Amino acid sequence: MSLTVAILMMITAWLLVAAAMLWGVLRIARRHHSTAAPKSRAKAAQPNRAAGRHRLASAH
Repeated sequence: MSLTVAILMMITAWLLVAAAMLWGVLRIARRHHSTAAPKSRAKAAQPNRAAGRHRLASAH
């Protein structure tokens, strides 16, 4: 294997690892992104037991 091929394979591997890490970070960021619609007044009047706590507070 020539030096050129080895360097190209290392660069390709580095790009694949970087793309996989970016994909993972974006996947986690998308999961934690809040896209909930605004609550109606009827629902806002009802008390919420978990208000003030993050939904994943006990997961870590």
